[in-house]
Amino acid sequence: MLNSRKHKNIDESHENHERWLVSYADFITLLFAFFVVMYAVSSVNEGKYRVLSSSLVNAFKSNQPSNTPPSTDFSPLQHLHSNSGDLIKLNDNLGVQKIKKQEKMKGMAKNILHALEPLVKDGQVRITQNALGISVEINASVLFAPGQARLAESSSLTLQAIANQIKGHEHEIRVEGHTDNLPIHTEFYPSNWELSSARASSVIRLFIENGVESHRLTAIGYGDNKPIESNESPEGRKRNRRVTVMILAADPDKVTEIPISGN
Repeated sequence: MLNSRKHKNIDESHENHERWLVSYADFITLLFAFFVVMYAVSSVNEGKYRVLSSSLVNAFKSNQPSNTPPSTDFSPLQHLHSNSGDLIKLNDNLGVQKIKKQEKMKGMAKNILHALEPLVKDGQVRITQNALGISVEINASVLFAPGQARLAESSSLTLQAIANQIKGHEHEIRVEGHTDNLPIHTEFYPSNWELSSARASSVIRLFIENGVESHRLTAIGYGDNKPIESNESPEGRKRNRRVTVMILAADPDKVTEIPISGN
């Protein structure tokens, strides 16, 4: 009877010990799998994935029961690798598209510069490219008589040259009217606000007549609120009286300002 109890206690102790080993082995396997996945997420190197896959196969082979055939199906890991590769390709494609758009904007700026080269050399037109897009600054004397918003006949060729370059594109166009700080009070323009807005609208009407889509166009009158020179001198006031055609970039980004003209 005593021997039977001792034998029973030995069996129970042995059985509990084996159950603990199984739980411990399961925990180690799960922990190993967790770190494998974490490592896989942090790296998309194809050579490293092959090494990881091979190590994982060997690890599971050594821990599987002898009556269960080893499994080599690591579809979650392969799926992760596939998604990571697709993400890299997507980012590369976006980068290529971005470069193409930037080159397209530069080409448009150069074409406008070439079309308005005489006025650029004379200092009547300034063309720059920056983070917002292309800026075509036209002195008001090229387009309008003093205190007027009706386009002069000689201005048509200048604005048509710009319209020919911007029509058919997807870029939004913002036309800004600017004046100096000398007050104006006429029947049609009680202040510089009305004058600057009317001048911007006149340019937009000509663009529409020359094939630029109206939904891309916006007119803004700034009056004398955005001077680029001091209004204390006649030369400064002349520079401030201007119309600026902004060809907005499709994807504005932080880039270094690129002067197109040499002025």
